[in-house]
Amino acid sequence: MASFEIIGGTKLKGEIIPQGAKNEALQILSAILLTEDPITISNIPDIIDVNRLIDLLIDLNVKVEKLSSDTYKFRAKDVNIEYLLSEKFKKKGAGLRGSIMIVGPLLARFGKGYIPKPGGDKIGRRRLDTHFDGFKMLGANFVYDKQEEFYKVEAKNLKGTYMLLDEASVTGTANIVMTAVLAEGVTTIYNAACEPYLQQLCKMLNRMGADISGIGSNLLKITGVKKLSGTEHRILPDMIEIGSFIGLAAMTQSEITIKDVHYDELGRIPAVFQSLGIKLERRGDDIFIPSQDHYEVSTFIDGSILTISDAPWPGFTPDLLSIILVVASQAKGSVLIHQKMFESRLFFVDKLIDMGAQIILCDPHRATVIGLDRSSPLRGISMTSPDIRAGVSLLIAALSAKGKSVIHNIEQIDRGYQNIDIRLKQLGANIVRLED
Repeated sequence: MASFEIIGGTKLKGEIIPQGAKNEALQILSAILLTEDPITISNIPDIIDVNRLIDLLIDLNVKVEKLSSDTYKFRAKDVNIEYLLSEKFKKKGAGLRGSIMIVGPLLARFGKGYIPKPGGDKIGRRRLDTHFDGFKMLGANFVYDKQEEFYKVEAKNLKGTYMLLDEASVTGTANIVMTAVLAEGVTTIYNAACEPYLQQLCKMLNRMGADISGIGSNLLKITGVKKLSGTEHRILPDMIEIGSFIGLAAMTQSEITIKDVHYDELGRIPAVFQSLGIKLERRGDDIFIPSQDHYEVSTFIDGSILTISDAPWPGFTPDLLSIILVVASQAKGSVLIHQKMFESRLFFVDKLIDMGAQIILCDPHRATVIGLDRSSPLRGISMTSPDIRAGVSLLIAALSAKGKSVIHNIEQIDRGYQNIDIRLKQLGANIVRLED
């Protein structure tokens, strides 16, 4: 198990380019299973979770050609559907939460899709009901083997229908959309997720010959087609990484320019960081964050304490609440962080408290952060990364802290952030990767 050793307290400076979006990549890579024609995808992030999915596609007999460091050509012409019943697949699929995304495309094209209970971050209950309820409404038969924790969906003839999703699940919506594009008739999905990454998937499917309208809204209409063809697609920059770099700049009092961010796709992310008093400037399609000695938390109009909470798009993404919590620890003023979606995502705050942060964990979903206004810098400690987002939050805290910190289990960070130590070094960070 590798670790990061960080000497904190150094101001960083320079330009950084965000990687391709992890969450979009998992959807787009799964969608290549919908056609036997070649599909070329660029700006694919070189991270563990994405590479595991590519390996899974190769095991399914998808032909994969690496054209450059971030560009691949895929051809799913002779998919080995029987591989899904192998013990190798059951083990490999269980180690990747994104493996759930292959079920919809396989069901749509081959009439069957199997998956072991997916793994992923331990951030609380992450149910899959939305996915399988959608498959069933399209006419699939669903079986769950509780003993083996193995899911099966099969259908001889999928038919479009109206459905009102029980939650605006991004992956659930994506999976249902990928199934419905080859179903007979019209499918209407209400309470659909409308994140930019879901929009990207729908636009790619339309280029492949699908008929999807309502893109960008929570009401999608999908008219099924007989067959899809190949296309080319470029993945958006990762908005979570962009938000992480904004937080990094603020915590370390650094001057950083984040390049090529696709600013118009960032939603409320810049505004939420600005509500903490962080200055940032849009320069074309870049974000410039100047060095700030202090930043002060806003209050609501009536003077009450600022509350920052997550919500389905276009609300604030839950993946950045951990970053917001860390950044608030050195602001002037207090803020209530309300993590509505996952009941275990705030449990990493004990490590921040050990570093000297003033945080009250109210319950599994809420934490009050009392900003120190840099009057008492965080101190370096030894800690373990519990998940991707908490791991990067702790990394940001360590880079701002006084003294040495060691972060263990950094595979969690590597799952979502490409060569993060190398890129931080280029900004001047004192970080070393320690291999066991």
